[in-house]
Amino acid sequence: MATDTKYIFVTGGVTSSLGKGIIAASLAKLLQAQGYRTTIQKLDPYINVDPGTLNPYEHGECYVTDDGAETDLDLGHYERFLNVPTSQANNVTTGRIYQSVIQKERRGEFLGKTVQVIPHITDEIKNRIQILGNSGDYDIVITEIGGTVGDIESLPYVEAVRQLKWDLGEHNALVIHLTLVPFLAAAGELKTKPTQHSVKTLMESGVQADILVCRTEHELPQELRDKLARFCNVRKEAIIQSIDASTIYDVPNLMLDQGLDKVVLKSLDLKSSVPNLERWNQFLTRHKNPKSTITIGLIGKYVELQDSYKSILEAFIHAGAENEVKVNVESIHSESLDPKTVAKSLSHLDAVLVAPGFGERGIEGKIEAIRYVREHNIPFLGICLGMQMAVIEYSRNILGLADANSVEMDPDTKNPVINLMEEQKAVTEKGGTMRLGAWVCKLEQNTLAASIYNSTSILERHRHRFEYNSDYKTQLEAAGMQSTGFNPETNLVEIVEIPTHPWFVGVQYHPEYKSTVANPHPLFVAFVAAALKHKQTK
Repeated sequence: MATDTKYIFVTGGVTSSLGKGIIAASLAKLLQAQGYRTTIQKLDPYINVDPGTLNPYEHGECYVTDDGAETDLDLGHYERFLNVPTSQANNVTTGRIYQSVIQKERRGEFLGKTVQVIPHITDEIKNRIQILGNSGDYDIVITEIGGTVGDIESLPYVEAVRQLKWDLGEHNALVIHLTLVPFLAAAGELKTKPTQHSVKTLMESGVQADILVCRTEHELPQELRDKLARFCNVRKEAIIQSIDASTIYDVPNLMLDQGLDKVVLKSLDLKSSVPNLERWNQFLTRHKNPKSTITIGLIGKYVELQDSYKSILEAFIHAGAENEVKVNVESIHSESLDPKTVAKSLSHLDAVLVAPGFGERGIEGKIEAIRYVREHNIPFLGICLGMQMAVIEYSRNILGLADANSVEMDPDTKNPVINLMEEQKAVTEKGGTMRLGAWVCKLEQNTLAASIYNSTSILERHRHRFEYNSDYKTQLEAAGMQSTGFNPETNLVEIVEIPTHPWFVGVQYHPEYKSTVANPHPLFVAFVAAALKHKQTK
């Protein structure tokens, strides 16, 4: 099989959460910085069609792409590192694979054959892996396989990798295996046996790792690297140390120091050069040498699990570096807030962000928090549900509509200031049926939003079913809450502001999805600047 595109597969062993996504993104950054058109895709072994119906406690944040795909949060890392949009083709699940094969069987495309894992499921996986490569847009496609080797659900993916390595031929595909080299405190030494067993398990499926990336808390001595090379059948220079880092944004430089990019390019018979990481390292310098510190409260109902708001936390890092400010994010559970506790919880903060989410749990706490920051002139950013709660708070406490609510929380409310979108009223299935992907938003001139974006038209990503009810727009605007951004096709309100407040913005979309190292999101940059100004004037 002749191909111009090279394929890199990243597998994991011993334990999950070793950081396959960060290793994949870091390698992609190094290859991109040498002029190679590089993309990354994630293969997830779970049977859900996509993460859109998964609870954040199960799987962390659901990330949304421009084309409306609900995807794994690792795609957020890919975009933040590469500054290149991903798409539906960058995330494949077992559910999607089986759904496609079953639909083909129902249409009679297999001509009466017995449909089996091999070849039908593995062929579908191989086809999905190569969609991006066959597009002609990329020189190198990195494919991260979720889970760990030995998992029952991962076996078809590993088999597909085995077949593809054979199909593509020498120098066109390689496997990077990420594994753990634990330090046993009682013995006072690093242990290689878990890695040996992991590589052996991979080999039992017919796949030989070409490069080992070893997660470790301590430096790997040369004799230990030699031992791993000998027992795992891997070249010595292909034993790569991945030591714990203070920030994920250090990892590309750590991998550069270890020579991961050189080993990869040599194996793929491609030329290597010195990566241009100037812009990346400028960001790192600002990130690590802040001139001041601010504290921003993140109010949500999944705050125990940081992955639930991963893109927001990363957007704060990007915006903080842009402002040369360290952003301390204080997670506050919305269920802990009420009129008696809100002042103690929020009064010391430099700004407050009310996070997105679904369902009625914790919403009264969010509304109480918004009332407090509005009355005390603390900078406020509301995202999606956070924006909706701001509209409800203003309707209740300024318009005097005590029962104002969202029909999501109270279907029988007499004042549905947040209503179900018209096209959502006939929807019965939950998966992939929300308003998703990038939509145009027109900004009113001479508004805070227009000054932040320095534009009158923006493109932002959405993930919701409920919207600002325009029936209340006249009342709300007369009372001081301005609608400053609209979708030109539906005329739905996308942004609200309070001009009399120092910095009060609610947005129906998710700006955090588009923030990258190279392009910090302007809304977050402005929000962090407002928090710094508030701190300096307190």
